Amino acid sequence: MVDKKQNVHRRRSVIWGTKNHPDLDEQNDPFEKIMERVGDHDRFQRIYNLAFVLALGSAGSMVYMNIILALDIPEHWCLVPGQELTNYSLNEWRRLTLPMQKDNRGSSTFSSCLMYNASFTDADNLQHWNKTKPNVTECQHGWSYDLTWYDSTIASKENWVCSKDLYVTNVFVVARIAEVIGSFVLGQMGDIYGRRIVYYISVVFCVLGRSLSTFVTKFYWTFIFLTGLTGVAVNSLFQSPQIVGMEISREQDRSKIAIYQNCGWSIGTSFMPLLFWCLRDWVSFMWVTTLPTAIILIFYKYAVESPRWLISKHRYGEAITQLKKIAKINGRRLNLTEKDLTRIYAERTDDEPIFGMASLFSGWHLTRNTTIMSCSWCVVTISYFTLVLLSTHMGGNPFLNFALQSVIEIPAYVIGRYICDTYGRRLTNSFTFLLSCLACIPLITFAADMKYEIIMIGASSFIKFLNALTFYTVSLQSMELYPTCIRQTGIALSTIVSNAFGILAPYILYLGVTIDIRVPYCILGALFFVGCITALFLPETLHKKLPDTMEEARNFGMYDKFFSLPKLLPQTNEPQSPEEVKLN
Repeated sequence: MVDKKQNVHRRRSVIWGTKNHPDLDEQNDPFEKIMERVGDHDRFQRIYNLAFVLALGSAGSMVYMNIILALDIPEHWCLVPGQELTNYSLNEWRRLTLPMQKDNRGSSTFSSCLMYNASFTDADNLQHWNKTKPNVTECQHGWSYDLTWYDSTIASKENWVCSKDLYVTNVFVVARIAEVIGSFVLGQMGDIYGRRIVYYISVVFCVLGRSLSTFVTKFYWTFIFLTGLTGVAVNSLFQSPQIVGMEISREQDRSKIAIYQNCGWSIGTSFMPLLFWCLRDWVSFMWVTTLPTAIILIFYKYAVESPRWLISKHRYGEAITQLKKIAKINGRRLNLTEKDLTRIYAERTDDEPIFGMASLFSGWHLTRNTTIMSCSWCVVTISYFTLVLLSTHMGGNPFLNFALQSVIEIPAYVIGRYICDTYGRRLTNSFTFLLSCLACIPLITFAADMKYEIIMIGASSFIKFLNALTFYTVSLQSMELYPTCIRQTGIALSTIVSNAFGILAPYILYLGVTIDIRVPYCILGALFFVGCITALFLPETLHKKLPDTMEEARNFGMYDKFFSLPKLLPQTNEPQSPEEVKLN
């Protein structure tokens, strides 16, 4: 056995051709050494991360979110002919022709879907109208829309209001269902066929889905299908490039790459509502916010396949091609052949068979961690999309409301990174959920009164800030909690579960719009409280060796104290035993 290992070491020393590189035994990852020679923090990585992580994050977020603004339902009321024959103002005419009703704040307002059943084009009838008994009916001549902020939206163009008010909600629900399907299918394809092909599929689906949908709004089911086509690919549009970026970069840069994508997302969602404010028309808005995703394709020569993934599939020749492409742009030379790479990995074998997502439930401790992690993702996802949808239904400028809740995410990521590295992921996650729960109290208290609209906007923005901070924390916990061998599978499972429950967000909004504006904040407050309690039972991952194998994942954090802060102590490669915990 010793002679065999010595021969492997000797072969690897010849391959590297230098004494400056240590032998690559089975305990080290030879790919890290290869990337050092190719360049893992150089020109290629900078261009790739700026184009495919930051810029694509911005463009992709607009494709993801533009449908929300395009489907916004402006204030509306029944169109009643005859005002042009009088000198009545709009309010006077509405007072004459429309019944009153209670809105979602409990205030009296003109009905959106009912009118008095009378002929208001008859001057004699109009003169004696106040002496007649009113009959109420549904809108007979269509609707009028408030043009203060929008010239047109999809909902106002197609009259998806009143009896069709669930049309918009159903579009959002179908998009969420499509995301669940796409996360599962394209996520598996990324592991089977490669990250690059999934990236190209995602770009094509997203651009075609959003672009073609602008032509088919009259055909509701076709529109639903195209919305679903975009939803299938939208998560992979972000995940595949980020995974490649992390797999070709040095370990120290991986958290920075995550910050790039998060900030890219917030930049796109901050800029997008301002575009709609300027354009005012939903068709031009959809085109302007969709095409940038396709423009990223001009960087096609940097869209490499992950050489780490190619090596895992034993496609060594293709891996060498990709590595040399990276090395060339970095101004380096790689004297490595397919035969050399085959020799390097000849002795490496898998430690334990993996059974996909089922492996995440092998053992009580790992099952508990997976379940709680998925619960945290659900709370973050449901609250995020509910808050985004609610932002367009607040008083004041809907575009500024939307932009404010997006801009505030950027400092949240920076602050979140500092707090997570100082006080730990578990405490940050739980405490942020608790603050979000408490912030719902003023919203529930003052939401029904328009004079407190500033308090509502401020509290909602604060919750959105906390939501972004929690999103960063939960993402970090996911990467550090799941073992290396199924880390991507674990994150994919959390995405699938959270998107499945995220289907509730449009219906939560619907309850707030049609019944009581306080209902969504009551539901969110309860969810935040559940997230706060459950997050306390996750193991702390700060200053801990990341689990690599299934056995390490099953024991990860098993002996941690329930109430404890992370210690700045060197971590061993083995999980601590109860005796070691006592000594500490």
